[in-house]
Amino acid sequence: MTVGVGCHDAPVHRFLDTFGGGVLDESVWTPAYLPAWSSAAQAAAAYTVEADGLHLTIPPDHPLWCPDTHRPPLRVSAVQSGNGSGPVGSTRGQQPFREGLVVREEQAPRWGFTPRYGRVEVRCRARIGPRSMFSAWMVGLEDRPERSGEICLVEVFGDAVEGDTVRFGCGIHPFRDPALREEFRAEPRVLDVAAAHTYAVEWRPGGVEFLVDGEHVRSVAQAPDYPMQLMIGLFDFPGRGPAEPVPELVVERVEGTTPQRP
Repeated sequence: MTVGVGCHDAPVHRFLDTFGGGVLDESVWTPAYLPAWSSAAQAAAAYTVEADGLHLTIPPDHPLWCPDTHRPPLRVSAVQSGNGSGPVGSTRGQQPFREGLVVREEQAPRWGFTPRYGRVEVRCRARIGPRSMFSAWMVGLEDRPERSGEICLVEVFGDAVEGDTVRFGCGIHPFRDPALREEFRAEPRVLDVAAAHTYAVEWRPGGVEFLVDGEHVRSVAQAPDYPMQLMIGLFDFPGRGPAEPVPELVVERVEGTTPQRP
């Protein structure tokens, strides 16, 4: 279930999706990973919406993502809260992963949840193995190439899990934004990713605070200065080892408290 609440008395907007309606709200979420570089069908997520949230999985027959252009081989189930591209044959798409990419399927603009500043939270749990990982991140809409920076709320690789400790990744990736610098770290943290945790950022002009279950993790003294969309994904790298149990990411809640747009 998605809820958007605007208030004339307070300059804030609240976004909440508890995925409780049994159906993904596709006015908000695109259930495909960067589909402009292939197609919405080829990049489609494997998912169900159940009583406890959105379940993203990568079953054994899940196809490779962009198999003729992406190296190493990659399989993805992801949703994103914004989507758009230029026409077929153009280079205007989101998060290009190599030089020379062109749009293969034009994506009509869909801006479901695209805040500029505020608090964004993702509550989720994951079952991952040595060759899989999960992540939640904010990224610029790339309506202009320089509006492409990333705020990563959480990134955990299965081969970085050792007992009750993981290498917990969060921070900033500038990509094509000249106003930002690389400031991403993956540091040891006691964290059971199979249990539900709330990964959050407090995003303001000139800085971002990163939190896990309300506990401050780190701060950076820089921030993207444009609207961003939320990406939530589960990834599998077949070249990293033998098949493993089906990875799964369960998203229980996404919440945003953000400045009201004029």
